[in-house]
Amino acid sequence: MAKTIKELSEEMKDHLLKAQAIAKAAEEDDRDFTTEEAAQLREHMSKATAAKAAVEELKGNAELKATLAQLGDDIALNAKTDKNGSRQTASGFHLPDKAKSLGEQFTESDEYKALLGQAKGGQFGAKQRVQSEMWGTKSLVTGGSDTSGGALVQNDWRGLVVGTDVFQRPLRLRDVVTPGSTTSDTVEYVRVTSVTNNAAPVPEATSSAAPTAPGGAGALVNNAGGGYKPESGVALAKITTAVKTIAHWMPATKRALSDAAQIRTLIDAFLLYGLEEELEDQMIQGDGTGENFEGLGNVSGVQSQAWDTDLLTTLRKAKTKVRTIGRSIANAYLIHPTDLEALDLLQDNEARFYFGGPSGTGTAQPLWNLPVVETEAVPVGTGYVGDFRKAVLWDREQATVQITDSHLDFFVRNLVAILAEMRAAFGILQPSAFVEVDLTA
Repeated sequence: MAKTIKELSEEMKDHLLKAQAIAKAAEEDDRDFTTEEAAQLREHMSKATAAKAAVEELKGNAELKATLAQLGDDIALNAKTDKNGSRQTASGFHLPDKAKSLGEQFTESDEYKALLGQAKGGQFGAKQRVQSEMWGTKSLVTGGSDTSGGALVQNDWRGLVVGTDVFQRPLRLRDVVTPGSTTSDTVEYVRVTSVTNNAAPVPEATSSAAPTAPGGAGALVNNAGGGYKPESGVALAKITTAVKTIAHWMPATKRALSDAAQIRTLIDAFLLYGLEEELEDQMIQGDGTGENFEGLGNVSGVQSQAWDTDLLTTLRKAKTKVRTIGRSIANAYLIHPTDLEALDLLQDNEARFYFGGPSGTGTAQPLWNLPVVETEAVPVGTGYVGDFRKAVLWDREQATVQITDSHLDFFVRNLVAILAEMRAAFGILQPSAFVEVDLTA
């Protein structure tokens, strides 16, 4: 009998918690995984990945985000329903409706229904504006053309969503960074820039006579039995980052607006996805100028790993730097699909694929005991590894969708503008916990 969404989610949660327990035990003992622990981790990660894939197949990527948010962190586990029926965490992080797509929530909103109520024979009267808050080459979308909005009218809307996936890339970076929220337009946080540890054995003081002051840089000079302790320190920097707005819009005819299936498709498959894709690009490649995030690739203090022998050696040495220099536990690799392909095609001296070859599961399996996030946000020839729990995405305003006919001459042309926007801020708490890897020989 096929498993339900709830059963698959519980199975994934169980394996993730078991893997976390193994990793925590090794971290507390300050040691590497034993052979048995490594094997158990691979097994749990593999089963969790399989359960996740099954959930994706049943519910789709948008609904999977809600499920993973509930399973992946303590904040989401404390989610509750507010007086308006919206589910949110203790920190105010809103969770999407698990039972409906975002476009469906929009087309079932009171504002949208009121707008349709003004339409007579497919025509709208006075100026209307509809707004609803949710997760969210402008080509004109029309309802009468088979090459435009008319092509979106399908008997089975879910089948249409599957069809539009060919233009989209999987977005997974949100899954590994720390989610946060803010109610301000500016976020101030503390960044750890360096740590100095001068701890050392110190003899008991035998004299109170001066001079007994210690020397510089933690050394004990002219101590003369004074028993002075060396000084250590942590260098901190206060970072201020502004909340940025990511937005885009597209035109549509009022005839297309009257078709709820078309509007759901435009919101779910195009507008919302476009915001999330740009958000992922900004978290990696944003240069910090103008309205751009300060992305991981442009943060001062991120370590670097030069090419060394081959891909596997280079990536393993980068992971070591996260542990020994960054004093952190790496939790993911970020790799471009082209470089991931090169990893999948690696062979030993007897022409055997390291990762199973055409019939294997490839590097979707853990790489050096870490999950691999395949993302086009990372440039070809460059990879990242680090403790992405020390990268925080603060949501200020999750996707807002607005529709209006007040743009330019849209009112007299029976056109509407559909606008989607979101506001967020991004920050790296400890740059040394990340390593930029040169994957070019």
